[in-house]
Amino acid sequence: MKLRRLEVFLEFLVFGVVVGVIEDAIAVKLVTGEPITLRVLGVILLVAIPFAFLGEIVVDKINFIKLLEKIFKKEEASERV
Repeated sequence: MKLRRLEVFLEFLVFGVVVGVIEDAIAVKLVTGEPITLRVLGVILLVAIPFAFLGEIVVDKINFIKLLEKIFKKEEASERV
């Protein structure tokens, strides 16, 4: 079971890094006009990896369904008063 969880984590991590690099490259090109070279991609990759890792850790640890249920239940209770 833990091997499957690790596999899913790594899949989302790789996907997060790829998407992060693509969106950061687009942002660099649009904002600075700088050509996208291997050096620029290297810097973008160094920035994208920690954010993808942190994103996966946060998403993996937080049960958003339960969190949203708690928030909406509190809002409903306060509206009734």
